[in-house]
Amino acid sequence: MFSKLTASSLDPILSLAVAFRNDTRDNKVDLGIGVYRNSLGETPIMKAVHSAQERLTQTQKTKAYVGLAGCEEFNQSMVDLLLSGTSAHSRCSAVQTPGASGALRMLGDLVKVAQPNSTVWISNPSYVNHRPVMQAAGLNVKEYTYFDPDTKQVNTSKLLEEISKAGPNDIVLLHGCCHNPTGADIDFDTWKSITQLAQRNGFTPFVDIAYQGFGDGLEEDAKGLRFMADNVEEMLITTSCSKNFGLYRERTGAAIVIGKSSQEAGNAKGKILNLARSTYTMPPDHGAAIVKTILQDDSLTQLWKAELSEMQGRLVNLRRGLCEEIRSTYDSSQFDFIESHKGMFSVLGFTESQMIQLREKYGVYGVGDGRINIAGLTEKHIPYVAKAIVEVS
Repeated sequence: MFSKLTASSLDPILSLAVAFRNDTRDNKVDLGIGVYRNSLGETPIMKAVHSAQERLTQTQKTKAYVGLAGCEEFNQSMVDLLLSGTSAHSRCSAVQTPGASGALRMLGDLVKVAQPNSTVWISNPSYVNHRPVMQAAGLNVKEYTYFDPDTKQVNTSKLLEEISKAGPNDIVLLHGCCHNPTGADIDFDTWKSITQLAQRNGFTPFVDIAYQGFGDGLEEDAKGLRFMADNVEEMLITTSCSKNFGLYRERTGAAIVIGKSSQEAGNAKGKILNLARSTYTMPPDHGAAIVKTILQDDSLTQLWKAELSEMQGRLVNLRRGLCEEIRSTYDSSQFDFIESHKGMFSVLGFTESQMIQLREKYGVYGVGDGRINIAGLTEKHIPYVAKAIVEVS
């Protein structure tokens, strides 16, 4: 049986982590895999998470099954975090999933059952998992223009022109904030325009918001999503606690369905639970229990928000610091676009061969498509990374 299998290609991002670990150079810098690191180069456990974890250890009395939907208090907390103050808050349902990728798959499977001939439109470029997960669910995938490689910003006119062709059998997948991989976000006026297109053409918006709080802050990052949820009848949302709670390895996410009514949203949830039963059955509990504990305690919530705000501010400063180093030391504004991007990532506009040169000559690791993880920088790395980027360019 296994003799018929061919060798699989290496994951373009996770394989970088292996190569980085095996690199013996002292000046190596990992800007590949998307994790946040502090000024010491560590991915810390947030203080709020640590406190919640200690509380769980002291109070949790069982490791019995939680259920197909996971922790319902966690699910409600995610709905509150994203949809409070919108009409969608009372006509939605949520299911805990193994990370946002698990949520993507569950909602992809739901679309396949509810509307089998659907086409999912994804941005070009998009998160590396979007296409394979939607295709694995048996859905057609089509791309819409998103990024202008010359300006390194969103090509808004082309984006709207192409999305306007989507119709009732289509799903348009959007990044809620901090676009992965480009870091270039659509503005609020564009959210309004896409919402109007959804109302007019009948396509279903699908928003993947994995970085809430890392762009302009918790509330601002959800502004476009909330406007859309308030003004469309149906919508799909995936969310993750990997970044904003630092729960990378706990695989904590949620799938949210907004329906025309609470009954329709409930029916969709029931179908997701049936689909989950035949895949992973139940999501892991620990991460969701931590998030629930934090968001149900005012003091822990405030501590978490303060920590998240500090992380977001540091990302802004890292972007500014890298651009200022390039401007002042090399008299170049070529990479000023990095400062205007949001969240963890930016695309440098480098070819694959340039990214190989960046890695092999300088030990600066980024993804082959030109993506670098700004959140992987430390302040002490900025002069060296700036030098490497300028010399490779």
